[in-house]
Amino acid sequence: MIIDLGKKDKITIDGMNGGSGKMTVSMFADEKYRIIETAIHPGGSIGMHTQTSGDDMNYIISGTGTAVCGGIEEPLAPGVMHICPKGESHSIINTGEEDLVMLTVVVARP
Repeated sequence: MIIDLGKKDKITIDGMNGGSGKMTVSMFADEKYRIIETAIHPGGSIGMHTQTSGDDMNYIISGTGTAVCGGIEEPLAPGVMHICPKGESHSIINTGEEDLVMLTVVVARP
């Protein structure tokens, strides 16, 4: 299977999961996978929410930020992958002056 996120529509989301600011996303989703390219714009965040379908794996392409998972804050920078396990609550915050760009992969698991 090939997934070309470049051919997916980009959508802008305000305050995802109760977060702040805006982000732009391209997404593929089916019953097994969610693959999302996200640009969290400066000052923006994905609000705290519980990961219910599978482990949330976020690979940082550019920008800087903070991930909060299970109450632990961890820095995000290019080349870093942050994983929040299924069942944990998490948030991602853009702490930089440029977009925080990441590729998220979630594989559904029971």
